[in-house]
Amino acid sequence: MGCTTILVGRDASYDGSPIVARNEDSANGEWNPKRIVIVSPADQPRSYTSVLAHLTIDLPDDPLRYTAAPNAIPDEGVWGEAGINAANVAMSATETLTSNERVLGADPMVEYQPATGAAGSEGYRAAVAGGIGEEDFLTLVLPYIRTAREGVLRLGALLEQYGTYEMNGVAFSDSDEIWWLETVGGHHWIARRVPDDWYVTMPNQLGIDSFDLDDAFGPAREYLASSDLREFMAENFLDLRLPGAGPSGFLAARSISLPEHGSEGGVAGGPAGGSRGALPGGVFNPREAFGSHTDADHVYNSPRAWIMQRHLNPHDDWDGLSARHTPASDDIAWGRTPERKLTLEDVKYVLSLHYQGTPFDPYSALGSEAQRHLLRPIGINRHSELSILQVRPYRPQEYRAIQWVAFASNPFNTLVPLYTNVERTPDYLANTTGRVSTDSLYWAQRIIAALADGHFNEIIPEIERYQETTLAAGHANLRVTDAGLAGSSGGDAGTGVSAAAGRVAGETEIRQLLEAANEAIAELVRTRTDELLGKVLEISSNLMTNRFSRSDN
Repeated sequence: MGCTTILVGRDASYDGSPIVARNEDSANGEWNPKRIVIVSPADQPRSYTSVLAHLTIDLPDDPLRYTAAPNAIPDEGVWGEAGINAANVAMSATETLTSNERVLGADPMVEYQPATGAAGSEGYRAAVAGGIGEEDFLTLVLPYIRTAREGVLRLGALLEQYGTYEMNGVAFSDSDEIWWLETVGGHHWIARRVPDDWYVTMPNQLGIDSFDLDDAFGPAREYLASSDLREFMAENFLDLRLPGAGPSGFLAARSISLPEHGSEGGVAGGPAGGSRGALPGGVFNPREAFGSHTDADHVYNSPRAWIMQRHLNPHDDWDGLSARHTPASDDIAWGRTPERKLTLEDVKYVLSLHYQGTPFDPYSALGSEAQRHLLRPIGINRHSELSILQVRPYRPQEYRAIQWVAFASNPFNTLVPLYTNVERTPDYLANTTGRVSTDSLYWAQRIIAALADGHFNEIIPEIERYQETTLAAGHANLRVTDAGLAGSSGGDAGTGVSAAAGRVAGETEIRQLLEAANEAIAELVRTRTDELLGKVLEISSNLMTNRFSRSDN
């Protein structure tokens, strides 16, 4: 199980852009090389067959162009993960979630069943296709949507028709809003619009902690759900509200920064307790009804929400024996208002956290050996890629969307901003293969992380300088390119990037300029990464265990 997500509403972000960001993590003990590509309409399949579930689905004939972060080794399928399409709609798929036995017993996962026996013989059973999953979601949905809400509705319809073999959370955004969808069992789902002044933290655990059924099955302004969710809840006793209680029971009494709009925080509007035949209404807590509260959550999931919110809302009560929120708290809010607007650097930092400033930091001497390895870090060794999807409402449609990309372990890497309205991505990010090579940013960043980890305190200053220099260059690249496209004088001495002066009129010319800007920042990052690798190699080599000097004696 892997991945960590943060969502930032437009009023909570530094520039008014809704921001969707997620670490894609591989399974423990495995590497999963990634690359960033453009999928053109001609390359999008019209009949899609999944590798893991052996499911074939016919697709519409009018796909949009989109970016994706597929596996470099496609033996298990595409796994497109994160991208932005030509309509400037972003999708991140998926955050693996947890559930509970009651939900899975009522609506089991739709798993692939291989054939048994020999065809034509007694007892033969033909193979049965499974449902859709993380391997498929981006390919099946992103090319066909023009708003974030459309993304929820298309994926929801596919889930109801084909089912899924795993629990997942999926984010959609456009220039106005973010929607977050969570699967519930094999065929059911819920989705909530992220309030504009909130950020949301998502470890690998069902997250939504307040849901308005009356809105979902009425005006559907802030909430959406599978068509028979209320019947499913009633028939399977999944409504856990006490009679006469508020919408979320204990959680409602402890929650913070609830939105002022809608019916949030009101009294439950329907029968509580899951009475068979009576459809529930009002506000309830999906995390209690559909999620998990296991011992594993308290070392794997809830600590990640705790450390992210501890950093972004530092004046709340997070530390000490009597703290309101601890790493093992089950009631850490799904979303809240930050203490100030959040930047891209804030997003990158929290998705790199390894419990700095606490006894749980594996690189610190603060805690005991047991404490330093007790909790699952966000900035873990097995990151595959990070995509921060930014759709900027203040820029024209032609160059509105940016996909910020990083590979390998986040504490040691940097972000590369790529315009998405292009026909190709730089080779340094696109040409990853299974062969280890510093010609690929993925492998270069993975090598740096592996070398730096064993000598963290000696090497981290070099990493921090690299991150500051490359991120500054990335921001400069966007600023200069935006200015050139807007008709301002282009070029900026000292950044290593440039933009053509004057207004660019044609669509082809715009894409060419965006591709040139992408190539420029990729080449700058390549140069700085090679320099960093040399420094990290030198420091690590001089600190090898078998080092010896006659002056040592």
